[in-house]
Amino acid sequence: MDLISIDSLSDSDIATILDEGDRWFDYNRQPRRNADKLDGLTIVNAFFENSTRTLLSFEIAANRLGAQVVTMQVEMSSIKKGETLEDTARTLNAMRPDALIIRHGLSGAPSSIASIMDCPVINAGDGSGEHPTQALLDAATLRRRFGRIAGLKVAICGDLKHSRVAHSNIKLLTRLGAELRLAGPPELLPDDFQGDGSIDAAVDGADAVMMLRIQRERLDEEFGDAPGEYLDRYGLTAARIAKAAPDVVVMHPGPINRGVEIDGALADDPTRSLIILQVEMGVAVRMACLDLLTAERLSP
Repeated sequence: MDLISIDSLSDSDIATILDEGDRWFDYNRQPRRNADKLDGLTIVNAFFENSTRTLLSFEIAANRLGAQVVTMQVEMSSIKKGETLEDTARTLNAMRPDALIIRHGLSGAPSSIASIMDCPVINAGDGSGEHPTQALLDAATLRRRFGRIAGLKVAICGDLKHSRVAHSNIKLLTRLGAELRLAGPPELLPDDFQGDGSIDAAVDGADAVMMLRIQRERLDEEFGDAPGEYLDRYGLTAARIAKAAPDVVVMHPGPINRGVEIDGALADDPTRSLIILQVEMGVAVRMACLDLLTAERLSP
């Protein structure tokens, strides 16, 4: 079993990950956190794009489950000598890992690698494609806060065209019964987007507002916003959040560009911001994913 897309998970898989993620969340707040469920297994991280939250949370998750963790140093690998991604995958497969976690700038790369590997492959973000474990941890965070997801009004605002986080969240939160409101600048909306993308309309009455950064590294040309312009026109400000539901929460997958897509004070607001909780939940949910995907390898 691979985790390439939200679509690769059954409803039962999603329920298991969310329930187990909640259990691991409580476990991780204990003084000692040394489970041995994956004792004897080897987990490989292959990150071809920079990462802080996703890479470290997968490393910590695997370690806390008792696995051996190897993080591939891409900058010092044979990729820099011209080796293809497919040949790298064949090399890694010959070393018989028990799971491979991959982040790559090319959409579809994890799926291609999964066709080569004999072990489960987890997509940790592929270009503008998907980021399924981020969506799972976002859903788990919302459920932790509200006790439910069905019926919540969730606004996802920003660079919807290039955000793999948005693409996975739209799939997952819709399946779980949330009411989604999508918004962003016209230049950063998908080609088939319907509506005007107004952030004011999206935030109005919302229970949760998830802000996304501009994926400048995926743009063909500069976006052209002057300092402070994006925040005023498309970002989350105190004036906008005042029109949301009284108990609205603020989310962001990171990294945050303060003063661009979100006012820094809102990102730090202890009564509303779930951004740090998302990071903490990321370890727990990724523990649940690793446990679920490697279960067959531990069967007698």
